[in-house]
Amino acid sequence: MSITREQLVEIFTYHAPTPDQVPKYNELRRAALDFSLVILAQTPACADQSAAIRHVREAVMTANAAIALAGRI
Repeated sequence: MSITREQLVEIFTYHAPTPDQVPKYNELRRAALDFSLVILAQTPACADQSAAIRHVREAVMTANAAIALAGRI
């Protein structure tokens, strides 16, 4: 699948959250925090722990993009 110029413009345009999106963003952040706290509590402080938490953060950012773009990309 190739990406179009229009899709790039859509991706890199600010999308203010709508009232119905705000609870979705909040739920994602809450779940990510809960999971990150489990990772922090159950794994030793090390590069892998940091990477695991970083991946949770990346997953939230990607999920946020899915909400913001409403499946248009």
